[in-house]
Amino acid sequence: MSVPDPRDVPWKELRALAHEATARSYAPYSRVLVGAAGLTAANTYVVGSNVENASYGLTLCAECSLVSDLVRQGGGRLTALAVVAGDGEPLAPCGRCRQVLFEHAGDSLLIDQGEHRAALTLGELLPHAFGPSDLPTRSTP
Repeated sequence: MSVPDPRDVPWKELRALAHEATARSYAPYSRVLVGAAGLTAANTYVVGSNVENASYGLTLCAECSLVSDLVRQGGGRLTALAVVAGDGEPLAPCGRCRQVLFEHAGDSLLIDQGEHRAALTLGELLPHAFGPSDLPTRSTP
């Protein structure tokens, strides 16, 4: 899969979609609203919102919700991602979400860091990730 040039990614639109998604967050405990918006290799958009749970470990991050939207729309590969809080400012995906995103994007996923900062790749945020290609070489015969 080819990596998009970060200058060709509609970052402002992704940030706006992510910010809109914060309005659909369910965050009665932390009160931290989070939205995520992604661009796929097919140039479609996917979005997600965080969904908290009284049993904190069951909380779903916005990025997990976004991956669910990706699968719901028929799958594909993510190429770019923006994650923002309710104030519209960027957030970096947590460790769990980095692993979930790796499954659906690989290490070349571009991650927005804000208007005046260069995008990072998922490979920079999650070096040496374990993924589907590791399973055949790591399983016991």
